[in-house]
Amino acid sequence: MERPESLFDIRLEPGDRPGGGHGPAGKPASGKRARSEPSLDAAAESEDMAAATRRSDREPKGRSAGSRGTGGNGASGNSGSGRGKAKAPRRRRRGFFSLFGLVKWLFILGLWAAVGVGALVAYEASKLPPMQTLMVPKRPPTVMIQAYDGKALATRGDMGGAAVPLKELPAYLPRAFVAIEDRRFYEHWGLDPLGLARAMAANLVSRRVRQGGSTLTQQLAKNLFLTQERTFSRKIQELVLALWLEKKFTKNEILDLYLNRVYFGNGAYGVEAAAQRYFNKSARNVTLSEAAMLAGLVNAPSRLAPTRNLKAAQDRANLVLAAMREQGYVSEDMVKVALSRPATLAKPSTPDSIGYVADWVMDQLDSYVGTLPGDVIVRTTIDPTLQQTAQASLTDALNKQGAKYGVGQGAVVSLDTDGAVKALVGGRSYEDSQYNRAVTARRQPGSSFKPFVYLTALEKGLTPETIREDGPIQLKGWKPENASHQYLGPVPLQQALAMSLNTVSVRLALEVGPKAVVATAHRLGITSTLDPNPSIALGTSEVSVLELASAYVPFANGGIGIIPYVIDSVKGADGKVLYSRSTSGPGRVIDPAYVGMMNHMLEQTLITGTGRRAELPGWDAAGKTGTSQDYRDAWFVGYTARMVTAVWLGNDDSSPTKKASGANLPAEIWSRYMKVAHKDLPMAELPGAGHSYAGYGQPSYGQPGLLPPGQIPDEAPPAIVGNLPQQAPRPQQDEPMTLDRWFVDTFLGGRR
Repeated sequence: MERPESLFDIRLEPGDRPGGGHGPAGKPASGKRARSEPSLDAAAESEDMAAATRRSDREPKGRSAGSRGTGGNGASGNSGSGRGKAKAPRRRRRGFFSLFGLVKWLFILGLWAAVGVGALVAYEASKLPPMQTLMVPKRPPTVMIQAYDGKALATRGDMGGAAVPLKELPAYLPRAFVAIEDRRFYEHWGLDPLGLARAMAANLVSRRVRQGGSTLTQQLAKNLFLTQERTFSRKIQELVLALWLEKKFTKNEILDLYLNRVYFGNGAYGVEAAAQRYFNKSARNVTLSEAAMLAGLVNAPSRLAPTRNLKAAQDRANLVLAAMREQGYVSEDMVKVALSRPATLAKPSTPDSIGYVADWVMDQLDSYVGTLPGDVIVRTTIDPTLQQTAQASLTDALNKQGAKYGVGQGAVVSLDTDGAVKALVGGRSYEDSQYNRAVTARRQPGSSFKPFVYLTALEKGLTPETIREDGPIQLKGWKPENASHQYLGPVPLQQALAMSLNTVSVRLALEVGPKAVVATAHRLGITSTLDPNPSIALGTSEVSVLELASAYVPFANGGIGIIPYVIDSVKGADGKVLYSRSTSGPGRVIDPAYVGMMNHMLEQTLITGTGRRAELPGWDAAGKTGTSQDYRDAWFVGYTARMVTAVWLGNDDSSPTKKASGANLPAEIWSRYMKVAHKDLPMAELPGAGHSYAGYGQPSYGQPGLLPPGQIPDEAPPAIVGNLPQQAPRPQQDEPMTLDRWFVDTFLGGRR
């Protein structure tokens, strides 16, 4: 049999039968040529037929095709024999095509995943403002607060420090951030796939978020435009914005923005604020070890802040130095020097209490200049030396004797005679409590309010030598008493004020009218609401330390009213003057004659009265003690021709102290402070010292009821007994009638 030329050229020999059936005598059933059906797998069919042809050539002629292929089974055997031998190579080809199919489907799935990710990115990007309108937000203004001499006191504002251009920083400072936060910063385009993969691996191993994988550009995008929440949506937006930043800005511009915006802990935003806060110097002047510490803080600013954990901050700085050395930013010798001199916290150059001043400045700034155009410099009236002295005087006294007197807090305000605040301490410790007890708190002034009562009486025609009786008094059930529960009888007003006699003060208030007393206090500078009732004579209406000190200034300057101020000028960063104080105020509020009378009477408080512990050798000084009911508040307000200072002590919850009065601890604090404040000031007499009334009414120590010079009288709070009844009983008939008794009997229903 000849070899067929093709699959369909195979001819059946006589005697052979097609697999589809046999006719008689082995002839074809139909007499026609048998049809061979092609296989679905052409390649496999071809191989089967080729194998059959090869077998046909090898076998002897005359052997029937049926015997060769059927093996006794006819066409079925032929089919099974030929195709069965082709199964092995077919299995090998199926493995190849299975791998190909897997790759194909993986490619398709990857393509769809890419489409899905692209759609998700596009969706999140659609939530952002249009890129063509997107702008880097302006850096919030920084307020630099200076002393009267230009010395820096504090910085305020959202960022807490001024921006410093990258070119003005030492080269190793920005390199420290690149080394520890984003070593491929100058190579990537906003996203660092290697860094991201490393972070993902670390997070998977630890099963928690340990590394972020964000580049510096991504961190900047988050700080500029996004919130701090850790969500997938925010992360996608962060990436989109990082790509935009990389396209819009150069690498150095991005690094400049980053260094002046990133958070360093302890309220410090930006490298300048952090350097000032931790090292008390500009970022322009930090050492290598300090630069390494700053770079290390941004990883966990709250936990690593050196004010909270200095050792942890130093350890982190060592890792930064190692990274800088590894990347060739610094030499081995530089690292050795930095490690031998680790960064430490600098002592603050200003007292802790400056915080009270800075907060007060910020509260007022809007009313002076409105919306800030940018960074501004505020020059104040504060004297740093006096501020430190005032704080030390208060805190030392409280530390040594606060427990003894049951006093937990205090405040000090010191003004010059034109109203400039030279020192202001709003509490024992600003770090512990930022509540400003000098400006915000309102407390009862007690007897330190009495000068307004006596001034009103003088303006109604009385003089320092006018006699009024110190004796029991009752007004419709109200019975004010002296601290000693003793009475001196008829006394001159000068003596009554020096010894803080409550009954005389109440009689004067009734004589001139409580409304007149309130009007006088408001005229001199009290701004709080005052209740015009008889108890106003004993200081039962609440005032602040600042306004009480301000109301005493007219006694010190000759009768000119003032408005207390701490801001002297405001300038922009470009030097443009935004505000400059001009002299202004209510003008004259006390006639010079009455100023002289009041100063002479209030001098006696320090010489013979309740304020004798408030000594100020070599100076004409005057003042008044004050103690509220149940010893809740203790005051001393005193002055010279140069300065007025008020001291308050008490507790924030208004709980009674252990008999702290204006005559003891406040007077001692005032004395300590004023001695330092007047050390280098030229001597000056109090206004009106030469007035004709100045020599009148001098107390005689031989007079009954007056204390000898060696005995210092103390002051207690006013004892107020009973309520106001509808009617008060008539006075006893055996008591001598005086002018004030006649007034009380006639117009107020008598007293007992």
